[in-house]
Amino acid sequence: MKYSGWPEPGELVVGDVDEIADFGVFVDLDEYEEKRGLCHISEVASGWIKNVRDHVREGQTVVAKVLEVDESSNQIDLSIKDVNEHQRKDKIQAWKNSQKADNWMLIALGEDVDDDRYTAVANALLAEYDSLYDAFEAAAISGAEALDGVDVDDDARESIVEAARDNVSVPYVDVTGYVDLESAAPDGVDDVKAALEAAEGNGEVPDGVDLEVGYVGSPEYRIKVRAPDYKTAEDQLEAAAARAREAIEAAGGAGEFHRERREDDE
Repeated sequence: MKYSGWPEPGELVVGDVDEIADFGVFVDLDEYEEKRGLCHISEVASGWIKNVRDHVREGQTVVAKVLEVDESSNQIDLSIKDVNEHQRKDKIQAWKNSQKADNWMLIALGEDVDDDRYTAVANALLAEYDSLYDAFEAAAISGAEALDGVDVDDDARESIVEAARDNVSVPYVDVTGYVDLESAAPDGVDDVKAALEAAEGNGEVPDGVDLEVGYVGSPEYRIKVRAPDYKTAEDQLEAAAARAREAIEAAGGAGEFHRERREDDE
């Protein structure tokens, strides 16, 4: 997705060197539609420059700082020398992440998605997240919960989560489910406590998986799982709920697993 407007002075931009002249370098801005900037020879590198081509080449991807923008003359003045190596690496990574996110959007919405729908979904995601990449990463980690505050329809929400979990590499994923545990026995409180301990694993939770069981509001209890990948997280969530249900039913009580809360969080 390219921006239709203009960059701001002080902004770092990514572009491709399009033309090299004796007085400077013309750069096509990759993040903006039909925008081209000029980096004067004095802003290409520090010190005296004998030949601009000793510092840049045509087709090279560069990171530049926007010095001035004159919309009336369609001119953007750039500086390559004012960008340090740390800034360059961070900007290039953010740009690459943006390209990945654009691809994930097309996977989620379809290659033939029209511009209006793409823009509407993208803006809804950006209203809640700093970037589309952050939105997809959150969806890969936390599933549909990550999009609870995003104003998109159910089809888009489901497609985004599916695309995120199929394509986004994350260090871990979080999943959450709920289990209702009830016992009418005189010592029913102890039966529920034993069922919750069973849910926590009793040593059955594999290394690399964090599992937490918490009270929501009787008879509802929350199970949270953090794991290296989505399948492991889902498997461990379902296994924890099954252990709790089996334990409470063995004591004469009743248990039920569900994915969504049945009452508002207090």
